[in-house]
Amino acid sequence: MRKGSCCMFTSGVVGAVLLIMGIGLFVSGLFQTLIHNKLKGEITLTEGSKIFASWKNPPPPVYIQFFFFNLTNPEEFLKGEAKPRLTEMGPYTFRQYRPKRNVTFVDNGKKVSAYTVKSFVFLPEKSVGDPKVDMVTTVNIPAVAVMNRLKGMGFWVSSGVSMYMGSIGTTLFMTHTVEEMLWGFKDPLLTRLKTIKPDTDEYFGLMRNKNGSDDGEFVYHTGKQNYLDFGRIYTWKGEKMLSIWKSNQSNMINGSDGSGFHPFLSKEERLNVFTPDLCRSIHMRFEKEVEVKGIPAYRFTPPRAVLASGKNNPENEGFCLTPKNCLDDGVLDVSVCRNGAPVVVSFPHFHLGAERYAKAIDGISPVHERHQTFLDLNPTMGVPVRAMKRAQINIHLERVTGFPLTRNLNGTIFPILFLNESVVIDDASAARIQKLLLIVTLVSHFPLVLGALGVILLLVCIILVIRFYQNKQLPSNFGLLISSETP
Repeated sequence: MRKGSCCMFTSGVVGAVLLIMGIGLFVSGLFQTLIHNKLKGEITLTEGSKIFASWKNPPPPVYIQFFFFNLTNPEEFLKGEAKPRLTEMGPYTFRQYRPKRNVTFVDNGKKVSAYTVKSFVFLPEKSVGDPKVDMVTTVNIPAVAVMNRLKGMGFWVSSGVSMYMGSIGTTLFMTHTVEEMLWGFKDPLLTRLKTIKPDTDEYFGLMRNKNGSDDGEFVYHTGKQNYLDFGRIYTWKGEKMLSIWKSNQSNMINGSDGSGFHPFLSKEERLNVFTPDLCRSIHMRFEKEVEVKGIPAYRFTPPRAVLASGKNNPENEGFCLTPKNCLDDGVLDVSVCRNGAPVVVSFPHFHLGAERYAKAIDGISPVHERHQTFLDLNPTMGVPVRAMKRAQINIHLERVTGFPLTRNLNGTIFPILFLNESVVIDDASAARIQKLLLIVTLVSHFPLVLGALGVILLLVCIILVIRFYQNKQLPSNFGLLISSETP
């Protein structure tokens, strides 16, 4: 009896204590606060932190795919007899390396400066063909850039340049290999212009001088003072704001560079990302929950409002520098940061853009799953586990006085190529994150474990009490009575 009473008492007292402790710790959130503070201290851009080494030298392979648009009816389009008919060529895939160089801590370790050096290596096994052989017909971008610069300089000047261009065989379209289009070729028009203006680069390529280059110095907040500032850009090229757009709001350098975000993300957040290629900041919103290699993630993607016209989104009014010629939804004129070339950026196939841009061209068909940009972020750590950055380069083709080649043009936004920059977390990094998330989950739920153990011990106590009183109510000769009645 004494042994049974002792078990009842012990299980009851211990169970009650564990249950009270579990409830108290759960309500106070003490363990959750402790693990959150621990993670906030670890996820900083400081020497020795869990994230710093991978921030300096990203381990997962980053790929960039190029998809060109090949024009199949240049003569009919030039005569105004048909819409441009395009066929998509690609992907031509490159492995991208992007280590950070000249990493230096400033402001007593509150900020860190770095250059991200990008280099590219062609991957034939992930490509549709040989870029040295495959030919693509597209807009003669150097010629269009020259014509664009001569706008407003008078009919006679334009006509003289037009005749000169004709004499050396310059047309509105050109045919080159994919490699030449990407990394550069010697253009005859630019070569002639160099004799007049010596600082003219006689070579042209969409990715010319990009291999081994960087986008300039970034200074980031380390997140040491405030975890919400982790990875946020403080300055770019020594400036806190741009100076190329019409409004302060448009010139703001907001958010991170997309390589990392603060921990403990919520679905309601607006994530800001600054993109040097677009010469502006964009924002992303939560779309859905996903899972990547066993890691739960939130998918954030740019909403339609990001590239909406100023009339549909007042935040974007400052991106139109010529109010009488503002473009419609889904496209952004970036000629101001492309040396005056009439370059327009959009999402691939004019995804999230005005219908008229896609309808003006045969061969363009936007599909959300194939053409959207997105970031899959683990909300606990703010780490990207998968990302697809997709953008399209277009040329604005319009009539230019004095150039007969352009007489049938009507403001077409002509696609040149689109690129897909992608990354998926590698297996080793995924395993480390899974292990860390498991620890976070166990520690965060420790009060619930205590409470559950308390409930179990209390149930054991109740069972022992019931059995004790059942045994106590039985007569002492109960066993003899049973045996005597048994035949």
